Amino acid sequence: MVVNFTASWCAPCRFIEPAINEIAAKYTDVDFIKIDVDELFDVAQDYGVQAMPTFLLIKRGKIVDKVVGAKKDDLQKKVDKHRF
Repeated sequence: MVVNFTASWCAPCRFIEPAINEIAAKYTDVDFIKIDVDELFDVAQDYGVQAMPTFLLIKRGKIVDKVVGAKKDDLQKKVDKHRF
């Protein structure tokens, strides 16, 4: 699972959104979840999110990796690495 912590006012978040949609379409066996930090501030705080976008890769209930920033290539590599 990839959890995308984002905000409507975040320009880098809007910039990377098409890339996230592309990655999600490629990896149909991976769930992609979007969390707006303004709407679910407590959740973002619980996961220690300090910058947006932040992507947490969660496998079997545990965080296995993290990408901070609009880094499409890093995100794709880490999704590919952890998807099985």
